[in-house]
Formats: sequence, C-alpha cells, structure tokens
Amino acid sequence: MDTDAQFAQLPERDHSPEPVEGEEQGSRSAHVRGSSPLRALREWATGGGPLRRAVLLLACCMVFVLLVSSYLVQPFLIPSGSMENTLRIGDRVLVNKLAYRFGDTPRRGDVIVFDGTDSFVQDPPPENPVTAVIRKAGSSVGLMTPAGTDYVKRVVGIGGDRVTCCDKRGLLQVNGHPVLEDGYLHPGDAPSRVPFDIVVPEGKLWVMGDHRDDSRDSRDHLGEPGGGTVPVDRVIGRADWIGWPFGRIRSLPRTGAFDGVPAPGRGAAHGGMPHG
Repeated sequence: MDTDAQFAQLPERDHSPEPVEGEEQGSRSAHVRGSSPLRALREWATGGGPLRRAVLLLACCMVFVLLVSSYLVQPFLIPSGSMENTLRIGDRVLVNKLAYRFGDTPRRGDVIVFDGTDSFVQDPPPENPVTAVIRKAGSSVGLMTPAGTDYVKRVVGIGGDRVTCCDKRGLLQVNGHPVLEDGYLHPGDAPSRVPFDIVVPEGKLWVMGDHRDDSRDSRDHLGEPGGGTVPVDRVIGRADWIGWPFGRIRSLPRTGAFDGVPAPGRGAAHGGMPHG
C-alpha cells in the first residue's frame, strides 16, 4: 500500500494561532472571553435607548448626592423657629460634616446639628422602616424634615465650662465672663428667663437656641439623664452656610461674642452644681 500517496492526499492542518474569520469559525474560548459580565452590563446600559440611559444617569446622580451628604456636606431643613433670626423656618442649611473630623472640636458660638438621642430625646418614637428610608433619603437632600431626634442649636459651653444665667445685668456668663449676645439673640428675648448654673462635663456641650423664648434646648433637660448636655460624638456637623431659599444664600460666620471667655478654671471645673 502506497502510504506516502495517502498522506499526500490529506488536507494540511492550519497551525496559525489566529482564528479563521467569521462567526462560525471562532474558537469556543474566544466566545467565552467575549461574554464577560462587564461587557454584558455595558451592552445593557448602552443598548436600551434614551429612557434607560436617562434612568441610569438619574440613579448615578442620586448615589453621588447620597455619598456627598453622608460624608461631606448635608442639606438640613430647618423645621422650627428656635434659631430665629439666624435661621428661619424653611431654610436649608448646609452642614459641614468634615468640620470636626480631623482633630477639631466644636467651639463656643458654633451653630451645630446633632443627634439628640439620650440627651434631648430619651425614648425615640418608633418609625416604620419604609417610612424611615424614604424620610432619610428625602432629608439627605433637604427635601424633607430631618429625623425627630436631630436638632440645630448654638454651642454656648464646652467641656469644663461653667455656664450661669443670669448676672445683675441679665447677661449669660461663661467662666465668670459676661457674654454679649446682641449679634444673634432674637430681638426682644432675654438670654434666659430660667436661671441656671451648670458645669459642662468633659466631652459634652451646652447648647441653646438663638430664639430663647421659643427654643427647647439644654435648659429644658436639666433634670434628665445627661443634665441637658450633648455628647460631642453626637454632633453631625457644623452649619456653615444657608443654601436656600435663593434670597437668603450666605455663609454663617463665627460670632465674636465668646472671644473674651477665659479657659475653664479650677473653680469653674468643680465649683458649680446644676439647677434650674
């Protein structure tokens, strides 16, 4: 048998590493590699027409806004008149969440937003989980009122301060120094119509509203656990700007009312007892 002739008639095998052109000629491994999840997702996102692309763009914008409001700046809708005239009902303040993240702490005069759980609110009311998610999403962009445990007030005393009211002139005193609050106190309000004398524990804050006659603040919680003071770690951020309405857009500068207040002395740290 002429074996050489038989082998000569067999077609030569193609040893080329490149697959033959055409859909039917491609190797199976090439098809598998081309059908990666990332490519499939890209094809789905770009192949659904304008409506699908618009929905995806909106979803990406919402995720971006939620990330910014969770870690950088969050709009906060003012629900009451307790901070008038500095802040009015319906104002959207922009809360700087990085203000106290890198070693800085709240200072006297700062306007802060904080979670009042266990200080201003001892038993938070229950909330439907679905409603809570909707409210949280809406409040994170300033479209809905914040949680019932969130408050905005002005820091009057920090850890170690002795805050008293009032002296013979009717002024608030911090560490024995009278504080002139004309720059932000609501016209016609007294610094406080309720006398008190409190030494602020370390790591806590004494806070009050600018509209003292219409503010439930540290004074109203003296007899409760915590004595009306707010833990520093419950502070959400510092209100630095008014972002809405358009005619009220401005920054909230620091007040100079507390510039002359001395550091807490030995007597201030140990000599006062809360009462009111």
